[in-house]
Amino acid sequence: MDRAHLLTDLLDSGVIAVVRLGAWNRLLPVTKALAEGGIRFIEFAMTTPHALEVLAQAGDALRGEAILGAGTVLDPDTARAAVLAGAQFIVAPNVNPEVIAISRRYGALAIPGALTPTEILTAWQLGADLVKVFPVDTLGPGYIRALKAPLPQVSLVPTGGVSIDNAADYIRAGAAAVCVGSNLVNESVVAQDNWRELTAAARRLVAAVAAAKNRG
Repeated sequence: MDRAHLLTDLLDSGVIAVVRLGAWNRLLPVTKALAEGGIRFIEFAMTTPHALEVLAQAGDALRGEAILGAGTVLDPDTARAAVLAGAQFIVAPNVNPEVIAISRRYGALAIPGALTPTEILTAWQLGADLVKVFPVDTLGPGYIRALKAPLPQVSLVPTGGVSIDNAADYIRAGAAAVCVGSNLVNESVVAQDNWRELTAAARRLVAAVAAAKNRG
């Protein structure tokens, strides 16, 4: 899928699930459970051991069911390695011009992280497809609404503290999509191999975001 179609698909979906685990051997079943719950975009944090290896395996196992990306990408070498392993979008907690450039060069969506208006606009001008607003938990949906007033052209993706309960609030405030991590994929559910519960939670999140988008 080319970048334009990827971006359209992500904007339509409105949800990125962030998977950050200590147990790398749980990555694949977690990804399957999320995909069964209707989440199309799943981000593997590069802080998880063996994340690149499992990214490649998951890409083969879930071809057509989910679009996989890499998160916590801090340098261009990791960005390139992630794309070669199958990542179709690259997420970072900061603004690194080289990471943005490498992502675009290899056909992946570039989603750098920023917080202030200056950082957000810098990321956008460098070619970001979307800008991750991080960390947003202490600022809330009102911050997204405030940012969209002077920066309506920037597609914002809040993360950090986003949950099933407040994801719709962020969408209604103007977010293009939301990133949801430990509030969705938590260690207790994973430790118990409770994939049915994870799938059900994913369905609730997808439904909440879709309802918010449909209401505008």
